[in-house]
Amino acid sequence: MAAPIILFTYNRPWHTRETVTYLQRNHLAAESELIVYADGPKSTADEPLVTELRNYLKQINGFKRLTVIERPENFGLARNIIAGVTKTLHKHDAAIVVEDDLITSPWFLTYMNDGLTRYAGCHEVASIHGYVYPVKQQLPEAFFIKGADCWGWATWKRAWKCFEPNGRLLLNKLQKSNLTYEFDFNGAYPYTPMLKDQIAGKNDSWAIRWYASAFLNNMITLYPGKSLVHNIGNDASGTHSAAVSTYDTEVFQGYIDVETEVTHNFEAFSVIADFLRSLQQPQPAVAKKKNWLHKLFNR
Repeated sequence: MAAPIILFTYNRPWHTRETVTYLQRNHLAAESELIVYADGPKSTADEPLVTELRNYLKQINGFKRLTVIERPENFGLARNIIAGVTKTLHKHDAAIVVEDDLITSPWFLTYMNDGLTRYAGCHEVASIHGYVYPVKQQLPEAFFIKGADCWGWATWKRAWKCFEPNGRLLLNKLQKSNLTYEFDFNGAYPYTPMLKDQIAGKNDSWAIRWYASAFLNNMITLYPGKSLVHNIGNDASGTHSAAVSTYDTEVFQGYIDVETEVTHNFEAFSVIADFLRSLQQPQPAVAKKKNWLHKLFNR
């Protein structure tokens, strides 16, 4: 059976329509349940867009079943995702998670379900991920990297139990075990400071805590060698977003075989670390690129 798809939305009708349209084009759409968590408005100024979006959600078709949960109040992105994934995984053994600014390949759901099925019994595997950075080097068709990720992903009930919402506890464990350098992709990107910002209330990132939770449990995530996801929210329309194109990808339109060695791929890790390290170069344009990358985890 196909895993349910969880879609998180707020007040972006156009982005949501695009996301749903591309999901409807997936080969397993008609076999998949779509569960939508629609966040409530922050203020009266947000109500028209929230209402427009909710009216659209009720008309969605093309899936095995549609369930729309309308939040009566504004949860915020992190609380909405944590609560929604947790609730869904109380009922299901696995789920696929998509936000309202991701367009996907027609083979995205196939890749996700293949990965969920193939690695369900591998307790060292935390998740399946659909996006990969636009690196210049050729990557394996599929590979594992330590940790977890957040742009078009899937996980199991048994893995989500490892999620630790307490950022301070996660940071203490990283520091006590001298793992902050590795956690920062061998110093390539400042994820530890991002976790510190979450603790200090400067961001409300669920994703940095998901990454840290999987990392500290020595769990790995499956990535495709070619991206099956493209983010259309880099137009300054979303939470913590800025308008840049550094992470734009060409969505791969083919099938990806998920079969690969179940271990951290050091070569792929090195390629991605080099990409992240390049963002640290002191060039005027890099500041915007770095800020936009923060969106990935500050969400």
